[in-house]
Amino acid sequence: MQIVFAVKGRENLIRKDNREELHKFITGIISNRGQKLLSIFAMPDHVHILIGMKPNLSISDLVRDIKAGSSKFINDSKWIKTKFNWQEGFGAFSYSKSHLDNVVKYILNQEENHKKQTFKEEYLSFLEKFEIEYDEKYLFDWIE
Repeated sequence: MQIVFAVKGRENLIRKDNREELHKFITGIISNRGQKLLSIFAMPDHVHILIGMKPNLSISDLVRDIKAGSSKFINDSKWIKTKFNWQEGFGAFSYSKSHLDNVVKYILNQEENHKKQTFKEEYLSFLEKFEIEYDEKYLFDWIE
């Protein structure tokens, strides 16, 4: 399951020098919930996570725990002067085992991907690829 969620207001608040520490913290949350992290990458304004999900936990409960725990961690670490929050909502996209290598590579190559495509373009392409009907008013707040 690939999970995608964004910083509130789509602000660029995740600095490169904090990325690895955030990755480790989120990895700990996922592991402590009995799930398997396959890949993670935090851009300044959003995060992609690929998880092998067991059926003992709902995706929404896991994302709630990741977002709540990592927000508290970022705030307690005082990485920014204001209060850090994630935007409400998330995207979740499932893949067959045969596609996992490509998805891992895609997630780890986020910086290069976003030189060619904005986060909005990327996210809308996921919705189209997975044939997910959506109402624009329920999507992330976009910064154009």
